[in-house]
Amino acid sequence: MENFTPLSAATGGVLLGIAVTILWAFNGRTAGVSGIFGGLFPPRRGEVWWRLAFLAGLPAGAAIGAAFAPRILAEVPSTLPEVGMAPVVAVVAGLLVGVGTRISGGCTSGHGVCGLARLSRRSFVAVGVFMATAVLTVFVVRHVA
Repeated sequence: MENFTPLSAATGGVLLGIAVTILWAFNGRTAGVSGIFGGLFPPRRGEVWWRLAFLAGLPAGAAIGAAFAPRILAEVPSTLPEVGMAPVVAVVAGLLVGVGTRISGGCTSGHGVCGLARLSRRSFVAVGVFMATAVLTVFVVRHVA
């Protein structure tokens, strides 16, 4: 299997589980990135600070991981991967993801991590659609296109 990284994947999963549990325990909120971001518009009193802190933690956590993970786990490369797409493609892809999260009533983190843990039927359906779409996309990109 290409790019199989079980230690870093398990570590990331544990850290993600801890983070969503802390948000749920101390704030009573489900950690869905699109919902947290969307809740900033319009801003509501008492809602802005924790949403901004959560969102700022995403790139901060990535930066910390990029700096320290290669020193801790040999399977993590010390250089960032090449993206290989034009910035306009990345922006359009991001907008399409945003539209998809609105249509499905949540994002992969909200449905996949928190919704499945709560045994939400809606999340089981959403994650099934996410996964089927991912499998189809990989098949088309690798074998058809």
